[in-house]
Amino acid sequence: MAVMHTAAGLPHCSITSVSSIIPFHGPPSRLCFSNSSMKTHQPNLLFSTPNIRPFSLRPPRKLLCLPPRGKYVREDYLVKMSAKEVQELVKEERTVPLIIDFYATWCGPCILMAQELEMLAVEYESNAMIVKVDTDEEYEFAHDMQVRGLPTLYFVSPDPTKGAIRTEGLIPLQMMRDIIDNEM
Repeated sequence: MAVMHTAAGLPHCSITSVSSIIPFHGPPSRLCFSNSSMKTHQPNLLFSTPNIRPFSLRPPRKLLCLPPRGKYVREDYLVKMSAKEVQELVKEERTVPLIIDFYATWCGPCILMAQELEMLAVEYESNAMIVKVDTDEEYEFAHDMQVRGLPTLYFVSPDPTKGAIRTEGLIPLQMMRDIIDNEM
């Protein structure tokens, strides 16, 4: 940007080239402003040329190979349960730890946690049981379990002498692994 001073001493700005300010990797731009002529009826290259993508300035990438396929997550890995079903599951005898996820469909961190729980369910396939409880549908149960923030996880050991471990908020996958491996 060049600054010019007039006889009155007031600075006037003049942009000599748009490409010197904003890096643009597309076709040559005809947008150039000068003091002598301000043309307002120039064709808009951004919308008139079909080859230009206004939101992506780079050509699409070509994949050298297909990305690796993940293990298929069965529907029964993450089971949505009612309060009554969860209470019965906690009371009955189990050989694997039980992870109860209190979530809401509108909760952003809950969606991220669900992705981590799916990875955990695949990893611990038959060594842990993960269930989900929708706090909007089971409000009373969530209140009784003292769920104040979402997502809230309860890790319930198969050993009835051990207490449950409660976490609140988004926690890393490694922390969940450590709780299951070391605390259950």
